[in-house]
Amino acid sequence: MSEAGIAVAASVLMHVAWNIMARHQPCEAFALWWILLAHLVMLGPWGVYTLLHEVNWTPAFATLLLTSAAANAVYFMALRRAYELAPVALVYPLVRSSPFLIALWSMLFLHESLRGNEWLGIAISVAGLLVMARSGRHNDDGRAALRVDRHACHQHLFTDRPRRHRSHPQLRRHRRLHHLGYAASWAALTLDLRRATGAWIPYSRPRTAIIAAGGLCVGLAYALVIHAMRTLPSAVVVAYTNAGIVIATAMSIFVFREKRRWKTRAAAAIAISLGLFTLGG
Repeated sequence: MSEAGIAVAASVLMHVAWNIMARHQPCEAFALWWILLAHLVMLGPWGVYTLLHEVNWTPAFATLLLTSAAANAVYFMALRRAYELAPVALVYPLVRSSPFLIALWSMLFLHESLRGNEWLGIAISVAGLLVMARSGRHNDDGRAALRVDRHACHQHLFTDRPRRHRSHPQLRRHRRLHHLGYAASWAALTLDLRRATGAWIPYSRPRTAIIAAGGLCVGLAYALVIHAMRTLPSAVVVAYTNAGIVIATAMSIFVFREKRRWKTRAAAAIAISLGLFTLGG
């Protein structure tokens, strides 16, 4: 397996891990709040150093950075609310549901091109995602789907644009700037916590091991994806990360016993797997 392939595989496992950790904690623990705080404590200083010593600040860059941070904040707010309303098997696929948008974005603005089998693989995977999303209509899952799908697409479009060109001269620096987005997300969750409970710190918390593991996974998973984009087209990398949907769906059904419309979700996961096989053909 190539270096990029290893990076994507590791990213998939980490992304699935922290999403499952966040979903299966009590709502009052505000798991995402603790996970983002752990990330900022453990990896934030690296990002601060980058901002202070390695960035050529311009008005355009500052505007893009603020847009990215705001989009991340909205994304995590939506994600927290969605996990209160729906199981991992539905929410996680919608979080990862933008390969077509990324493909078009990369083709129009970053001059990347895809082969026929890559377009076909993405199309099959997206079809599987649509089936997965349809399984949540007419119940609480549907409310979650609308929230996450809308905001996750914006997060991908605005957050990833400057990082998806393999020859971008500041790619290594941009890989580290997502820390600011996570800081904005944590601040937004803090304000939401204050509004909901009147406290600045959650009254309860997950176990320390879960907080630490989630904090590492939430940031490193993203950095590994950006690393893979140095040698693979952006849309292809995003599509490959949908392997995490198959893993999350299987765990949701067989480990966590989330049985609602499990046959439809299993069929959708099979379609996504077929798309990934086609993508690599």
